[in-house]
Formats: sequence, structure tokens, C-alpha cells
Amino acid sequence: MKIFQREQHSLFGEILDWMLTPLLLLWPVSLALTWLVAQNIAGRPFDRGLEYNVQALAQLVKSDTQRVYFNLPQPAREILRADDADLIYYQVLGARGEFISGEHDFPKPAFDVKVVPGEVRLRDDEIRGNDVRVAYTWVSVDIAGSKPVLVQVAETLEKRSVLATEIIKGVMLPQFVILPLAVLLVWLALARGIKPLNQLEERIRQRLPDDLSPLDESSVPLEVAPLVASINDLLTRLKESIATQKRFLADAAHQLKTPLAGLRMQADLAQRESASAAELKQSLQLIGRASMRATHSVNQLLSLARAESGSTHIARAPCDLVALASDVIQDSLPRALDKHIDLGYEGVQPGSPDVVINGNATLLKELIRNLVDNAINYTPSSAEVPGVVTVRVLADRFGRVVLLQVEDSGPGIPESERDLVFQPFYRALGTEADGSGLGLPIVLEIAHQHAATVTLEDATPGRPMPGARFTVRFSS
Repeated sequence: MKIFQREQHSLFGEILDWMLTPLLLLWPVSLALTWLVAQNIAGRPFDRGLEYNVQALAQLVKSDTQRVYFNLPQPAREILRADDADLIYYQVLGARGEFISGEHDFPKPAFDVKVVPGEVRLRDDEIRGNDVRVAYTWVSVDIAGSKPVLVQVAETLEKRSVLATEIIKGVMLPQFVILPLAVLLVWLALARGIKPLNQLEERIRQRLPDDLSPLDESSVPLEVAPLVASINDLLTRLKESIATQKRFLADAAHQLKTPLAGLRMQADLAQRESASAAELKQSLQLIGRASMRATHSVNQLLSLARAESGSTHIARAPCDLVALASDVIQDSLPRALDKHIDLGYEGVQPGSPDVVINGNATLLKELIRNLVDNAINYTPSSAEVPGVVTVRVLADRFGRVVLLQVEDSGPGIPESERDLVFQPFYRALGTEADGSGLGLPIVLEIAHQHAATVTLEDATPGRPMPGARFTVRFSS
């Protein structure tokens, strides 16, 4: 039992979370920004009204060479006080800063404000505990050496707040309807977008167990196409693996049928009551030979299955091809001596860095062993005329190529059969040597897994016994 087992996540839920979370987080931010914009929009018409009022009051400022006069008619004074929502204040300060008219406690502009006569400016301030918006300007007078006259008009912010609130209501109330609708539309769009995955799942579930055909990539979205391609690649490899297993079973049944039938027949012959001791001994010899042939066939079939199933995922490491060839020669030497065959080696010495290739040592030794066994099997030899089998490893350090050659002095292989000998169970016509017909297919399969090529040619062209030379070309 796993204590910290990771909970399975829902792709639909995770995408929905990532889509709705920013939407819900941005909604309060939208409210705050809308409030600021509404405040700015609501204040503009009232600011223009204030500017108009202060300019109107500035026109009432008169002066002579001695003093400043300000005469506010009663109708104008009543207009200033006629607002039911907000309070309006004004103040006029003379050329020497003396109070002329309006409110005594009206706050003055900052001391560092540059005085520009005729320019209307706005500021936020406070009068008697109320926040106000102030418009002010300076009026030039004809008094020598005097400063401009300051005229200010202030208004409380009640109408501005009411208008801003109305704008907020007009903008935000529809969002309370739009937001749930947007969530619903996102939900429906995501459900529709993920529907192809459900359809793909349904198509896979409806398949028969033996249906390993590729899935249709054209009927899925582009984002799902790589997944379908990976599934198709897996199906292809699985199909090849199953085909290899079926072929292995068929090959095993085909190859073992003959020796097993021979074993049964010889066993029946040995069980006859009239069988003599010589016949019984001969039957036992034939049984032993058939069992050896069956064992060899099983070993070859297992080697072929191991080579075919290895694919590109075999374990690889730097391998000294000369050392591997030397090991195979040592193992095959007793069998070669029994047949009076001169088995030897030529080429690069062991330990040279030029013959080190990246590969699987077990499979490479299997490749060399099959080539050597094939040469020993098909090379005629006797004590008077011994056969010759030579193993070579040659290296081209400039071309970064390593060659493995196995050459014999046998009858060779006709050019018309050189492609056929690499097919399973094919044996050249006119040969009586024991064999399963699987050695060269194993060689070809192992060579392909190491990105090598196998070629076959006559060792000594033109002679009655031209021999055969197998060359495996590796790129180091």
C-alpha cells in the first residue's frame, strides 16, 4: 500500500481552473479601475463649471491706481448659493494679500505655485472638514508694484460622488449577469474542446483485441496528433513483436518436426523384438544425432528471436572486435581440428583503438560464431587436403570503418543464391552439411542492429573452389 499516493488529476478540471481563476481574480481589479475611471469622468463637467465660475468672478475684479474693487451682485450671489446638493465657497484676496470678499477661512494655494495671471488651475482641498474641489486664478491690476489678485471658488463633492456611483452601477451591474454567463460559456467550450479525446477513447474501446491497425490521425485535433502518433508507433512495435513471436513458434514447429519425427522412428525401430545389437546401436547413434540437431535448431531459433526482439534498445558498450573474434576462434578451434580445417586469424592486433565499436558484445560474438560455424560446416576438408577458414579484422582510421571478414576455401555460393542464403531455413542446393538454415539470417539481423552491412563474394574468383568471403562493415 502506497502511503503517499498521488491523486489522479482531471485534465478538464485543471484547464477549467486555469481559465476561471484569472477571470475571477481580475473582476475585483476591474471594479477598482472602473471606480477610478468613473471618478475622473464624473469630475470633468463639474470642473468645467468651477472654471466658468472662477472666470466669471475674475471679471468682477476692478481696480484703480490705489485699490482693488470687487462687487458681487445679489443675483450672482444667489446663484452661487442655489445648489441643493453641494456647498459653494469663494474668496477674493487683494493685491497685497488682504481679504476683499468671500470666506475668511478659505485655504490658500501652496507657496511654491507659480503665479500666472489669467490661468485657471484646479486642486483638491478641505474647508471646515469637508473635501472640496477648488478652482483658482490670478487677475492682474494696475496698481504699481502690487501682486495679482487671487480669486478662488470651491465646491463640495456630493454631486461628483453621486454621478460616479451611477456610472459604477451602470457598468458593474451588467457584469453580475455577464460573469456567470462567461463561466457557463467557458464550461461548454471546454467540454466541446475535450470531446475529441472522449471520441478517441471510445474508438479504442470498440476495437477488437486483435486489431492493431494504426489510428486515424486526421480525425483528431493537432494537439492530440502527437499522442495518436505515439500510440500508432506503439501499435506498430507491438504488431511486429507479435509477428516475431508467431514466426518464432512457426519456425520452431517447422524446424523441430523433422528431428522429432526421426527420434520417434528410431525409437520404434530400437523397440523391435527382432532388432540385433548392431541395429540397436545404430538406432541409438541416429537418436543422438537427431537430438543434437534438435538442440542446435532450438539454440539457433532462440538466438534469432533474441536478435529480432533486441531492436534499438539493446545494451551497448565499447567492444574490441578483435578480442571478440579471438574468443570465438578459441571456442571453435576443437571443432575445426576435428574436421582437419586450418582456422586462423589475420589483421589488426588486439587492443588497437581503431577496432573498438559501440555495440552489444553478446550479439557481436553470436554474429562472428555463426559466420565461423557456417564456414566450418560448408568447407570440404580432409587430412590430405585440409580446408582453410580465415577470420580478419581490418580498420580504416581515416574513414572510421571497421571490417570483419570470414573467408573459407569451400565451393562458394552461386551469385543467384547469395540473397537467398540470408532468408530463414534456406540452404544452398547440393550441400550435405548439417545446419538449420538460421545462421546467416541471425548474422544479418545482428548487423542491422549495429548499423552494419553484410556482403558476400567469392574469396578466390576463377578457381574451381572459389570459396566464400563474408564481409561485415561497421562504422566506428
